[in-house]
Amino acid sequence: MQDNTEKNRFELQVDDETVFADYRRQEGRLVITYVYAPPILRGTGAAGRLMDAVARRARAEGQGIIALCGYARAWLRRHPDHRDLLA
Repeated sequence: MQDNTEKNRFELQVDDETVFADYRRQEGRLVITYVYAPPILRGTGAAGRLMDAVARRARAEGQGIIALCGYARAWLRRHPDHRDLLA
């Protein structure tokens, strides 16, 4: 996963496609506004791998996550090892 700071999004390259999570930073929190997976990658777990990397980065940086995106919020709630990051 890479942090594309110009576009304020985390990106995960899978073959020729990009899964991404738009974000903004806010006082010790990472606000995830939108997660997108191209149709060809939906159902492959690519967005989940991206969210896992986002959650690990947030934890390493000591940030909580505000998940405005329904997918991001649901993913964090389904993964008990990252659920505590929800702010």
